[in-house]
Amino acid sequence: MAFNLTYKPFGERSILVEWPAVIDETILKDIVAFKTAIEENYVESIVELKSAYNSLLIVYICICRNFKNEINHLENLYKSLKPHNDSMSVLWKIPVCYDAVFAIDLETISLEKKLSKEAIIKQHFQAVYTVYFIGFLPGFLYLGGLDELLYVPRKSTPRLQIEKGAVAIGGNQTGVYPTVSPGGWNVIGNSPIDFFNPKLKQPCFAKAGDKIVFEPISLNEYKDIKALVEAGIYKLESEVWHG
Repeated sequence: MAFNLTYKPFGERSILVEWPAVIDETILKDIVAFKTAIEENYVESIVELKSAYNSLLIVYICICRNFKNEINHLENLYKSLKPHNDSMSVLWKIPVCYDAVFAIDLETISLEKKLSKEAIIKQHFQAVYTVYFIGFLPGFLYLGGLDELLYVPRKSTPRLQIEKGAVAIGGNQTGVYPTVSPGGWNVIGNSPIDFFNPKLKQPCFAKAGDKIVFEPISLNEYKDIKALVEAGIYKLESEVWHG
């Protein structure tokens, strides 16, 4: 499916490409396909590609002298894309401890939603989430696929400090804070793994289009995995995902 895209200059050496303003997996696949095509055809002139829910920012090494000409090239490249059917990605299995020591907002959500804590936890880990993009912080995965029952507004006053690994809900999204940071999402658990490691060739293991499942673990299992992560010997489980 081809979309009616808009292209516009974004500073002196960037072009912003925009899709319809909705969160949709068909749009995500289209963005990923176009991004891949640009990477393959503009190897020497592109310095960075940043994608979001419905946009792609193309950053060039040099200042663009002729935006109209460059946009024409991009339009032609997009029109040449072949239909992207079911694609292959990676399903990552993320261990999460929902123990009360970490789930600092679970009680509040339970009262607001009139659901038991157990029901909220089960609803959260039973879903298969899609990585739409990485942003806010290095390694922060914006995930789509949260059940509507768990939609919770962001806090009106963000906390000054959210712990590394905090698993949280913000509106219709869920995600994991990769580092200690301020945050306004509702925390319901914690993952002991690293979501961003600048020492690795690929600092963040996941990419847009990948899938995520959360696997509940006990507090003792959390401590064991944490120790393995700190020792540099923990291997995150994953499998090929067709869809």
